[in-house]
Amino acid sequence: MPVRKAIVKAAVGLHARPAAAFVRAVTGTGLPVTISKEGRRGVDARSLLEVMTEDFHCGCEVELAVAADAIPARYSLPDAEKALDLLCSLLESAQAR
Repeated sequence: MPVRKAIVKAAVGLHARPAAAFVRAVTGTGLPVTISKEGRRGVDARSLLEVMTEDFHCGCEVELAVAADAIPARYSLPDAEKALDLLCSLLESAQAR
């Protein structure tokens, strides 16, 4: 299962605009990405409501994952890993602020 960790850099965490931008990026990958923080079960990162409800605050370490058996046939494992790398970069960039 491809997994990546990132630190949320947006001052408001994954709320409002940063959450919307992140969810659009996840949806754009076409992959069933989950996002979680320590001690919590992963939620569907394509759902704005689920992402905002989890309260991923600024400085929070999150884990992004795609279950290997859930990767659509048109994607390879390296494609999923690259998508997770890009999503992590978004969370840790100025665009997410």
